[in-house]
Amino acid sequence: MRLPVAIQLYTVRDEAEKDFFGTLRKIKDMGYEGVEFAGLFGNSPELVRDKCREIGLIPVSAHVPLDEMIADPEGVAKTYSAIGCRFIAVPYVTEERRPGAELFEKTLEDIKDVGAVMNRYGITLCYHNHDFEFKVIDGKYGLDVIYERVPAELLQTELDVCWVSVGGPVPQEYVLKYSGRAPLVHLKDYVSKSADKPKKLYDLIGIEDEGETASEDDFSFMPVGHGTIDMPAVMKAAVQAGAEWLIVEQDRPEKGNTPMGAAKMSIDFIKAQF
Repeated sequence: MRLPVAIQLYTVRDEAEKDFFGTLRKIKDMGYEGVEFAGLFGNSPELVRDKCREIGLIPVSAHVPLDEMIADPEGVAKTYSAIGCRFIAVPYVTEERRPGAELFEKTLEDIKDVGAVMNRYGITLCYHNHDFEFKVIDGKYGLDVIYERVPAELLQTELDVCWVSVGGPVPQEYVLKYSGRAPLVHLKDYVSKSADKPKKLYDLIGIEDEGETASEDDFSFMPVGHGTIDMPAVMKAAVQAGAEWLIVEQDRPEKGNTPMGAAKMSIDFIKAQF
């Protein structure tokens, strides 16, 4: 079975900011079938919907900050349902909202509330992990606690296999763990010279972090299939888990490459597997 492939537009954010719809056309020409939004770059949802139809891209999902969804869940739901998105994902949570932190319990309740509103608009709320959700709480990974505490009808997974790997588990095994609850799987690859997580790793994705600055020589995001993750095994697991979409994301290109070049390498590798 072959799963359709989308791209998280954060991968090509600089290009999209300069020429949003031209970038969408280039993505389509590469062979991507869908997109996951990271903002609309000032465009109306109706225009984005119409342009996606014209270009031939399926608006799959969107990453929307949790605080934005808490502040106006219906507004967010109306925006992305107008475009045609069936999924919205919590992309990242700040330190105080993470497993074991002071606002973790509140965050679980906030996610339940947001998920209920999204459901009313025909949208499924998902959670996009990083590695910090793999902090162990009472013998369980924090990410597992999130999915245990928030019912499946209110929250599905969007497992990012790079961050799963950095967090500890074997990505394909972790995808299979959430069979039936894994509609979206983020394909992200990387190379690392160290078995330990580099310090200040989130600097590489534009988020301030503490500690020593990470070096691209120590850790680098890579096009799908060009890093250390067994991507064919991950894709097979995604099919077995009942995923609906594979979504490519590369937070920044590796040395010597460009965002669009990396996006092309990723889709070319994926298409070669089918």
